[in-house]
Amino acid sequence: MTATSSFLHPMIGFLAVALILPMWKARGWKWLILFPPLIAIAAVLGMDSGSYWQFNYLGVDLTLGRVDKLSVIFAHVFAVQGLIGFIFALHLKDKYQHIAASLYVGGAFGCVFAGDYLTLFIFWELMSVASTFLVWLNLSDVSTRAGFRYFAFHTLGGLLLLAGLLLRYGDIGSFAFTAIDPMNANYYDWLIMLGFCVNAAVVPLHAWLPDAYPEGSVTGSVFMSAFTTKTAVYVLARAFGGWEVLAVAGVVMALYGVFYATIENNARRILSYHIVSQVGYMVAGVGIGTAMTMNGACAHAYAHILYKGLLFMTTGTLLYACGTAKLSELGGLAARMPWVMICYVVAGLSISGMPLFNGFISKTMTITGAAQAHHTWLALGMEVAAVGTFLSVGIKLPYFAFWGGKPVDKTRKIKPIPTNMYIAMFMGAGLCLLQGIFPGLLYNLLPYEVVGGHGVPEPSQILAGFDVGYVPWTTGHVLASVLLLGFTGIAFYNVRNIIKPHPSRNLDFDFLYRVIGNMVRRLISLPLAAIDGVWTSVYRVVGLKWLMGFAKGASIFDRRAIDGVVDGSAYTVRGIGRTTAKAQTGALQDYLAFAVLLGLGIFALIWFTA
Repeated sequence: MTATSSFLHPMIGFLAVALILPMWKARGWKWLILFPPLIAIAAVLGMDSGSYWQFNYLGVDLTLGRVDKLSVIFAHVFAVQGLIGFIFALHLKDKYQHIAASLYVGGAFGCVFAGDYLTLFIFWELMSVASTFLVWLNLSDVSTRAGFRYFAFHTLGGLLLLAGLLLRYGDIGSFAFTAIDPMNANYYDWLIMLGFCVNAAVVPLHAWLPDAYPEGSVTGSVFMSAFTTKTAVYVLARAFGGWEVLAVAGVVMALYGVFYATIENNARRILSYHIVSQVGYMVAGVGIGTAMTMNGACAHAYAHILYKGLLFMTTGTLLYACGTAKLSELGGLAARMPWVMICYVVAGLSISGMPLFNGFISKTMTITGAAQAHHTWLALGMEVAAVGTFLSVGIKLPYFAFWGGKPVDKTRKIKPIPTNMYIAMFMGAGLCLLQGIFPGLLYNLLPYEVVGGHGVPEPSQILAGFDVGYVPWTTGHVLASVLLLGFTGIAFYNVRNIIKPHPSRNLDFDFLYRVIGNMVRRLISLPLAAIDGVWTSVYRVVGLKWLMGFAKGASIFDRRAIDGVVDGSAYTVRGIGRTTAKAQTGALQDYLAFAVLLGLGIFALIWFTA
């Protein structure tokens, strides 16, 4: 179906602001950054399902606006979080950060509404480049190096995606971005999935995330926590629902991220590992592939963007105000930063799945769906990860940041926090609570209707809400969550001195990347060095002598041939000049005699030759 109305692409405003900001010299330019997310919210709310902005370019069909419930739910939360993120960044005077963020968010919208792989790839790479600048613009040596590593890894993901889509086009003659049956998958489908898995931070392709996100700017990391991995979840849900390898990989992510978060010291690094863990729930839901788990993945992506953005805003505020995000250097700040502490606690309880908060209505849907699909071990793994989440993010991080057994920190110099940062945090906290209390606000957006049948469900084209077949507020769910979190709290109290953070850096798979990188470098450099050594010897023995002989011959030729001709001509001209100079005596009778002799000579020549 091709539609021609009821669609305004949300990316337009963000790309327009990114182009306008460098040229805008008048005051008030900061307020421009709030218009794109507001326009995006209005555009998403007014959309009708269908296909829009379709073009044929060089024989290739491109679709920039595919609208169904799957694209709408992600666009909805992207627009909301975009507004919160730009309000949080409103105090910034650096235009370049706003430009990079606008391009980044615009790229995310482009991916969500892309109806073909070629369009998806273009916006995929726009996100990669723009987000790299959000790391670099922190303007430190550490962020510069982290940004290069981040960009290198995303370049790898982009190349995998590009190779897969081109090979796919060569085989089937289409760039259509549609679901792929795992039973009929080809090698190029696996390449595409690997490219998506890089952005989803699937273990072991994840180390770029905890390496780069803590080094981004205070506001840049808020944006990055919301868009890259969740865009990857969207494309996985669109194309790879029901791939069981993703179900296993997702649970591994959930457990792996929790483990590293528990032993980390840097608050933003802890949260980065928890992105890996929480995205694991979404990847697992996509991999299981039932309507319940797919809805759970989408619901958890929506909730995660809100509470993870709030977590990065609160820890970013700590970094902004105190100059550090290391738990070993914080503590005793609850009395001096009470509103930041309250907002963090709301986010921490949300990510932990506490009743009344939005994590409770999303996370439990995925776990319940896994159990109903008879994936008992996967459901159990996600429950264990939930315990680790509450232990590390819900209790450990706020305890050591705001209390930690330390008295009120009255000596630390705290930089005043701009009002816009508080407003953004209050908005995020309010939405986390609102969704938790009224789950219908989120469930009405879910894309898959729970109906009979087999196979991976298709996203609904009907944008109105429907019964998703799940009720979170039951006695069993509430009691199970409260008991699980309660026992976790007791466990933390008993081991709080054991897991006390220490100022150290834990090596992850990035250590393996470095080892492999050094091995590759040596494998390449050693043979090249050997070849260079042989060439140098040959040149020294043969080439240098030949060159010196050639130079000697050229010198002789220069002296005897070129110099002889040039110098001989010069000598001849000089002789003529001297003779002519001597002939010019200045006496009139000499000139008349010379003229008479010349005339007689010419007359004689004509007479004898006539």
